[in-house]
Amino acid sequence: MTDDSLATLGPGSAAPDAPQERLPGASPGAAATPEQGRAPAARRGLPFRVLAGLVLAALNLRPAITSLGPLMAEVRSGLGMSATVAGLLTSVPALCFAVFGFAAPRLARRFGPGAVVCAGLAVIAVGVVVRPFAGGTPGFLAATALALAGIAVGNVLLPVVIKTWFPDRVGPLTGLYSMSLALGTSLAAALTVPVTAALGGSWQAGLAVWAVVAVVAAPTWLVIVRGRRRTRIPGAAQAAPDAGPAPRDPAPGLRVTTSPTAWALAVFFGLQATAAYITMGWMAQIFRDAGVSAGAAGVLLAATMAVGVPLSFVLPRVAARMRHQGPLAVGLGMCGLAGYAGLWLAPAAGAWAWALLLGVSNCSFPLALTMIGMRARSADGVVRLSAFAQSAGYLISIPGPLLVATLYQHTGGWGAPIALMAGLMVPQMAVGVLAGRDRRVEDEARVRH
Repeated sequence: MTDDSLATLGPGSAAPDAPQERLPGASPGAAATPEQGRAPAARRGLPFRVLAGLVLAALNLRPAITSLGPLMAEVRSGLGMSATVAGLLTSVPALCFAVFGFAAPRLARRFGPGAVVCAGLAVIAVGVVVRPFAGGTPGFLAATALALAGIAVGNVLLPVVIKTWFPDRVGPLTGLYSMSLALGTSLAAALTVPVTAALGGSWQAGLAVWAVVAVVAAPTWLVIVRGRRRTRIPGAAQAAPDAGPAPRDPAPGLRVTTSPTAWALAVFFGLQATAAYITMGWMAQIFRDAGVSAGAAGVLLAATMAVGVPLSFVLPRVAARMRHQGPLAVGLGMCGLAGYAGLWLAPAAGAWAWALLLGVSNCSFPLALTMIGMRARSADGVVRLSAFAQSAGYLISIPGPLLVATLYQHTGGWGAPIALMAGLMVPQMAVGVLAGRDRRVEDEARVRH
């Protein structure tokens, strides 16, 4: 075991105003020793590897989902899948993220966050490669769930990596993480159709090729995990590599579920996830039904995701400087309302405008991640809040894509589904205002004695 606990993942695991002279793995109160001073190269190099690992892992957290949207018609045809089952497919990410997101903190304490992230990348690669060739809808769904399990642990643990390694740079590093995630999202949406054509028109090959991204990323995390073993300091207060569980949890009785801010964040996260997965799963089909070609619909979806690349870098930096992030939540929600209005009135004529507006609205995701990092005082508080807000939020988001698919199948058009999407923006803005208040869950939550 290389990462003994979430609290000792990196040099920033202490409070932001605490001294940062100790090496990763040293006890919080340990003074610098001559042995520590003789390992400057490892100490300097590992944070840069963590940054590289953060970027590469983030690139893998959405291609398994957004590569599917542009090929949904081909997948449905090839597997004999109804629109309702396709709607279930768009809800599978939320279900898997909720279930496996709850398990992520326990896995991280047992095996170490770095090892879990690395294993998650391997699982993503296997799931993405297997699902197109699994033979039928049940196999496709099962392999998709496998890939999404790997993504789920990354969703929960990568914000914790940021908080523990870089506690005084939560905004900028969340921006880098969100930008990388948005880049992977948009690349998969834009390139899946042309890559499929280049591979002979096989939708199976077009989906399976995205496993390459995870295969490239996993070795970086192996280096990080091994690097933490090499930087262990003789005499520091720490568990031996094979000693088992992590040190005592700093706040073993903290009940995040009793915090109103935690619940506001969970609902905000759930509603923005609902909008995001409806967009990723169905927006290309909306444009195709309006007369746009499959390739152009994929490009429009990619544009929606690409808007998040620069904004996901800038928005967390802006949000981190604000005491109240509510105005940002409202502004993003208004962009979503405008985009849905355009899709309802003139989906093809103003396609680029609606795609860009919805892309801006989808930046509620990096805003939610930033608020998770800001609404807790400690790394332990962040991992608890991250697991709760994301898992509960993804559970909240499950009915949305299913309901959209059902409305589409029974009405034969997109009027009712788009009206539902627009209606959900109103409570999203309201809970965003509540979640954006300057609060800390440690101050609100009760502690179990």
